[in-house]
Amino acid sequence: MSKLLDSVKKVVDITLLKFIIVGVINTIVGTAIMFTAYNVLHFNYWVSSALNYILASILSYFLNKYITFQNKNKSIKIVLKFILNITICYLLAYGIAKPLVGWLLADAGQAVQDNGAMLAGMCFFVGFNYLGQRFFAFKE
Repeated sequence: MSKLLDSVKKVVDITLLKFIIVGVINTIVGTAIMFTAYNVLHFNYWVSSALNYILASILSYFLNKYITFQNKNKSIKIVLKFILNITICYLLAYGIAKPLVGWLLADAGQAVQDNGAMLAGMCFFVGFNYLGQRFFAFKE
């Protein structure tokens, strides 16, 4: 039981709270980009969601590096690890969300399925991304 509590304490701490606050800011920016691209500019699912993560990830990098994880390392290695993490999280989250929501909302129209998949993808991405940034990209 002690090992389990120690493991939980490594994930649930002030860093998680900072990540959530930064994530809320990032989510507002990214969501506005993604849903505007899809519903107003009529870009497709992949272009809209990719624009979100390309642009919002730039903001996320600086906010999480300096505020959440207070990482002082100036190495290009951190930038590359961050890009790799975002790429893997994006592909996993949206690759899972699209077929899952398509199956769950099979009777709905394409726009409803795509908007639902983008929303689900955002949720999956948050979990994957926190773990990846904390234990891979910005790990000291």
